[in-house]
Amino acid sequence: MLSETIHFEGFELDPSSFELRQDGRLVKLERIPLQLLFLLTENRQRLVTREEILHDIWGENVFVDADNSINTAVRKVRQALKDDPENPRFLRTVPGKGYRFTAQVDAVASPTPPAGPEVPERLVREIPEPATGASPFRPQVRKLAIWTTVSLLVLLSVAGIFRSHRIAPPKPPPRKAMLAVLPFVNLSGKPSEEYFTDGMTEEIITQLGSLEPDQLGVIARTSSMQYKGAQKSAAQVAHELGVDYLLEGSVRRDEKHVRVTAQLIQASDQTHLWAADFDRDTGDVLKLQSDLALAISSKIELTLSPPVRTRLTEAPPVDTAAHDAYLQGLHDWDLRTKSGVERSIAEFQSAISIDPQYAPAQAALARAYSLAPVVGAMTSLESMPKARDAALRTIELDPDLASGHTTLAFVKAHYEFDWHGAEREYLRALALNPNDAYAHLFYSNSYLSPHGRHREAIEEMQKAIALDPFSAPVQSFLGRTYIWDRQFDRALAQFRKCADMFPGFAIDHERMAQLYAFLGRFPDAIAEDTKARLLSGEDAKSALKKEAALERALTADGSLGYWKKLLELTQMTDNPPETYQSPFGAAILYAHLGQKTKALDSLENAYRQRSLAMTEVAIEPAFDSIRGEPRFQDLLRQMRLQVIQK
Repeated sequence: MLSETIHFEGFELDPSSFELRQDGRLVKLERIPLQLLFLLTENRQRLVTREEILHDIWGENVFVDADNSINTAVRKVRQALKDDPENPRFLRTVPGKGYRFTAQVDAVASPTPPAGPEVPERLVREIPEPATGASPFRPQVRKLAIWTTVSLLVLLSVAGIFRSHRIAPPKPPPRKAMLAVLPFVNLSGKPSEEYFTDGMTEEIITQLGSLEPDQLGVIARTSSMQYKGAQKSAAQVAHELGVDYLLEGSVRRDEKHVRVTAQLIQASDQTHLWAADFDRDTGDVLKLQSDLALAISSKIELTLSPPVRTRLTEAPPVDTAAHDAYLQGLHDWDLRTKSGVERSIAEFQSAISIDPQYAPAQAALARAYSLAPVVGAMTSLESMPKARDAALRTIELDPDLASGHTTLAFVKAHYEFDWHGAEREYLRALALNPNDAYAHLFYSNSYLSPHGRHREAIEEMQKAIALDPFSAPVQSFLGRTYIWDRQFDRALAQFRKCADMFPGFAIDHERMAQLYAFLGRFPDAIAEDTKARLLSGEDAKSALKKEAALERALTADGSLGYWKKLLELTQMTDNPPETYQSPFGAAILYAHLGQKTKALDSLENAYRQRSLAMTEVAIEPAFDSIRGEPRFQDLLRQMRLQVIQK
């Protein structure tokens, strides 16, 4: 920090009193903003990054909301200086990077360099003269005392120099740039070509996300596709997604050629940094995507490693029919419906039959099989062996394709209960592509949470949200992660946040209903359950009839009446997703009813069926009442899990 007062445009910044004054009058400013102002003025000749600000003011081991804390401090400094952020005189923002102090400094008194050590005459005089009759060695003793004093002063002076000029800790690595690929526009004039255009958008997101993930973060497809057809400015989109760059463009293809027009926009000032057209034969579409990725990496100054550059420059040709079937499969998969997943499996199989060496199609088939039980397209016993085989084939064809490792990890966790193998494959996937939001999500809920590593699980979910902020499944699943950590208030707040963002997402309302019931807030639970039923497409008359039945049961028999009626309703065909229809869900209801034997019977049945939810058995709060039962502990041993208790 400065050792002398600095003057600028009527202001005085005085380090001796740690004060800011204007025309001699004290300007009130809190400690953190004042410390920030000292930091900026001391480094007025250069940009001070947000990472430096965080490190210098808050330190390495203090956990704060970095962006909000820095923004608040900057705002208070500007208020004190009466500095207009739109036309700044003192603090200029460098978007996404940091701040620069730009005011003209009138006078700065240079601190005097520290002088070398000197023995004050006073200290020498104070050393007593030898007494009469003293030993002849006293002059030597006196001389030794003087030099001891000198040495001590030298040491103190040197220590003082080091204290005042301490070696600064290494600066934290710069924040990586963030980019969003907006949905490309279909210029073919044919609505039937939308799947191809959307597929190209998704492939380019994947391509860019795997460039140099430590330098560039890429927003996931789910969030980017929210802007398809949206009439929003580049500035607004960039602000909502929190990105530094936007890539937008269009796709046109005929029987033999594909043309992509793309432009890169800098979010801070909406500057168009670059624009280009790419024309290729349909068989060279992967080469087109690689060339586009190379061009963008150059414009945003990424340092590509030799393997990445080689991969981009040596993109292989692809069979047009196989690629087309693959993109159609992606389109059907993204519907996340039973029929959509079934169609996607058929399309991916078609792509593989045309080109058995096509690794992305193998990876997509593995993923579709692994999650088919979620939408009821297949049972886990049917789908998981198929998912495992397709994932292993993917890794055989392309060991560096992250999605193959993610699916293999999912199978190892949910089907084989091979936890060491699951962890190994998840970490491998995340090392290959840290920009994969769903890899973070599955690592969180399929491995970390089941082992009681809740803090890490929450961190992984937050990483997923940062990469895919407008994904309803990701936002809602953070609520589930909080439940497993017994942070029920935070879970409820997260479910409400998700409901505000995505009012039509039925699963979120069902999860909220289950949490309300667990907390004993049964009227709220009934209301949310009805919302979930209506949003899932259940007939309004049927949904309201069930609502009334739950209310009557609650009035007549209290909580037991509620749980009994809910158990009865699960036997019916019309139920929202994630209700208690499965054996695992039935075990939860029996546990609430105090029927331990039936709860354990249901859990053992769920284990035999390899229900995906069985990975939650050690952390589900509803099972606290049966956690000590020998059969429950035997079940955990079979799954190679430990009893997790809070």
